[in-house]
Amino acid sequence: MLSSGLPHGAVPKLERPGPLRERVYEALLELITTRALRPGAHLVESELAGHLGVSRQPVREALQRLNTDGWVDLRPAQGAFVHEPTEEEADQLLTVRTLLEAEAARLAAAHTGSPGIAALEELCVTGERAVREDDVDGAVAANAAFHAKVMELAGNAVLAELAAQVGRRVRWYYTPVARQRGAQSWIEHRELIAAIADRDEARATAVMRAHTEHTRRTYHERARGDGPDERRP
Repeated sequence: MLSSGLPHGAVPKLERPGPLRERVYEALLELITTRALRPGAHLVESELAGHLGVSRQPVREALQRLNTDGWVDLRPAQGAFVHEPTEEEADQLLTVRTLLEAEAARLAAAHTGSPGIAALEELCVTGERAVREDDVDGAVAANAAFHAKVMELAGNAVLAELAAQVGRRVRWYYTPVARQRGAQSWIEHRELIAAIADRDEARATAVMRAHTEHTRRTYHERARGDGPDERRP
């Protein structure tokens, strides 16, 4: 149930202004993608409304939209549940992610100057600090910001739009393995920065492909029970 499974302080404040149903949708989606609401969790309208300080109607509308978007499963006579992704779903998404991010790395190597390199290095420092402090949420956020920055530096609006469509799901799949990936993920990020700084398009492409494939394999190992759930200690 939500009341027993939602970490203290995890509920985001609803931002104003904007349509209430949109703000409730974004709040619930954030809880799902960060796995504060875990796959399979039963979502009770009244409890969600109480946590968010709203009536049940915008919660009901948000759950219906989340169902349409594939984040929530609505089961007749049972209610709403956070979607539990299959290995095939994860594999398909993470494979597409590899294609998009490898091309982004190539373009970033072709176009990035000193300010962009400095921004990537700063994000790397943030991520490395989060790993040292065993801050899983911080590491996940820094990882997402790092990849978003590479996509921005690529300078291709269509590629960025496609990446944005899968970005939240990538974060959803990455969160359980963030601790398992740990420092190694940021070593790979440093290798990518070096390739981009050298304007070596082929090496940047290869490093990013290997990096994203490593995450994909780690996710599948965890899903098959070969490794622990790394979301929480």
